[in-house]
Amino acid sequence: MKSTASIQQQKGISLFVVIIIVLLSTLLSLWASRSALFNELIVGNDADYQRAFEAAQALIQDAEFDIKGSRPDGSLCVPLAGSPAVCRVPDASNTVWFPNEDKEVSELLHELSTATTGCKNGICLKRTGNQDFWADTATLTSMIAAGVGARYGQYTGAEKGNVSNTILNNNTAGSGGWYWVEVMPYDPSAGNGAIITSGSNSNLLLNIVPRVVYRITAVARGLKPGTQVVLQSTFVRQKKKD
Repeated sequence: MKSTASIQQQKGISLFVVIIIVLLSTLLSLWASRSALFNELIVGNDADYQRAFEAAQALIQDAEFDIKGSRPDGSLCVPLAGSPAVCRVPDASNTVWFPNEDKEVSELLHELSTATTGCKNGICLKRTGNQDFWADTATLTSMIAAGVGARYGQYTGAEKGNVSNTILNNNTAGSGGWYWVEVMPYDPSAGNGAIITSGSNSNLLLNIVPRVVYRITAVARGLKPGTQVVLQSTFVRQKKKD
């Protein structure tokens, strides 16, 4: 027969072992929950970045339609009743538009020079100085102000209701996405130069009217604070030869 003291000692050891097991189980549960939360944050941030990246791509494409004066379906852009901004019809509410002839370029550049930011309604002078304006909070704030940058569909009539990306549908101040198109004239003597040559002396001739190259910058802000995507592209509108 075991003594009463021996039995009590064994009960004390069993209690200690149970406490240790409970503590280890608690630590494992906490570690698993923190790992799950961390993975969820990573997945959420990545999804938000991808959403903003897709929105920036859509803004670049919308800017190209704006420059060409066409609808998203490729048809000629026709102004909407009551929406003079769409298709950039020249009037009192829309003082800048993409030039169709060389003589219009100087007029556009003069009009843009009167703006503090050098931009009006998404059309801008070629930037001088620091090119990454999106890296400076004060400069970016001035660039996303109303009447400076362009929103998705604002000048092309793209249907926002058919867009699943919530960033493009967000026109709240400081949120959503914008694009800016810099107008960059070049030397007329290079207009029909041999841009690319091969061994057979065949040339790639550009028929650009007016003689302007456009640089598009798109900025899209995600749904989470701190998520921002910047994309740039160069666009040249060629005129079909007669």
